[in-house]
Amino acid sequence: MSLFDVINTSATGMVANRFWLDTIAGNIANANSTRTADGGPYRRRIPVFQETLKDAMTEIMDEHWNPREMANDITAAVTDSTMDKEAAKPKGVGVSLNGLVEDPTPMKVVYMPGHPDADADGYVTMPNVDVVKEMVDMIAASRAYDANVQITNAAKSMINKALEIGK
Repeated sequence: MSLFDVINTSATGMVANRFWLDTIAGNIANANSTRTADGGPYRRRIPVFQETLKDAMTEIMDEHWNPREMANDITAAVTDSTMDKEAAKPKGVGVSLNGLVEDPTPMKVVYMPGHPDADADGYVTMPNVDVVKEMVDMIAASRAYDANVQITNAAKSMINKALEIGK
C-alpha cells in the first residue's frame, strides 16, 4: 500500500465521519419534533458504514483494460509458484455509506394536554432522540475524524521526508 492509498483511505474515513456528524446534528435539531412531513414524530436516524474492499482481480482489471494483457497477468499469477499469497487477498480501500436507517427504539410518551399533537388522553408521542447519547456519538465521530486527519498529516510528512532525500 502506498502513502497515497493511505491518504485516500483516510479521506474516505473523514467523509464518513462528517456524514455521521451531520446526521447527529439533524437528530439533535429534531429532538422535539412531534410532527414530520411523513406524519408522526421524528425518528432518530443512524448511518450504516461498511469497509470498501478491492480485490486482486479488480486491480488487474483496473490496470489492463485489454483482455489479452489481463489474461497474461492472470495466467502469470496462477502459474507463478512465488506469487505473494497476500497480494491475492482483498484489501481495504476505505469506508462507504451503506445506508441510513431509522432507530427502532420505542418513542417516548409524555403527558402534555395542551400540546397540539396530544391524543384524547393528553399524551404526546415524542421522538426517540436522546440528546446525551447523541453527544456521546458526536464525541466519538469527532475523535475518529481527528484520527483520520492525523493519519493524513503523518502520510504527508512521510512523503515530504522522502522527497527531501533526493536533495
